[in-house]
Amino acid sequence: MDYLYIKALHVIFVVCWFAGLFYMVRLFIYTKEANEKEEPAKEILTTQLTLMQKKLWFIITWPAFIGTFIFGTWMLYLNPTILTFPWMWLKLIFVGLLALYHLQCHAYYKQQKTGIFKPSSFKLRLFNELATVFLVAIVFLIIVRSTSGLVWGMIGLFIFAALLMGGVYIYKKQRQTMLEKENNHTPPDNSNN
Repeated sequence: MDYLYIKALHVIFVVCWFAGLFYMVRLFIYTKEANEKEEPAKEILTTQLTLMQKKLWFIITWPAFIGTFIFGTWMLYLNPTILTFPWMWLKLIFVGLLALYHLQCHAYYKQQKTGIFKPSSFKLRLFNELATVFLVAIVFLIIVRSTSGLVWGMIGLFIFAALLMGGVYIYKKQRQTMLEKENNHTPPDNSNN
């Protein structure tokens, strides 16, 4: 099979893998928040969201994870000279970290499936942004392919990560303020009308 076909399949599986990871953690957040609601909303939402998690995880995310590694390894087998470049090794380290992220998502999936909701919504939101950091690092390393730019790329990556975390923190504060306003708002007394 032509190398470019294998590369195209690898990229397709990578895109599907990231899509699954991004949406899966959002489902964790929604399920965590649904679990804090009153009945019957709690049971209805939690049941629906855990079903969505199961389908996303086993129909899209796990197959994409496996396909990414099959076609990525196949590409390395066909072109082993690419392993002589430092940027490729750094990219593979980030892919390894992303695989660990995937396995942590699986642990969260198993916890929520059994009714355990350990991390807070805020921690899950921060966790969700970690996949974005991996995406940026991997794409820049593959496209730029520069050892001289690695230092600047890493500095930029850390700045990007800090901005993401700051954005999540600001969102949390705004959301808390909005919820406090909703909880303190009492409807007007229309009994005299």
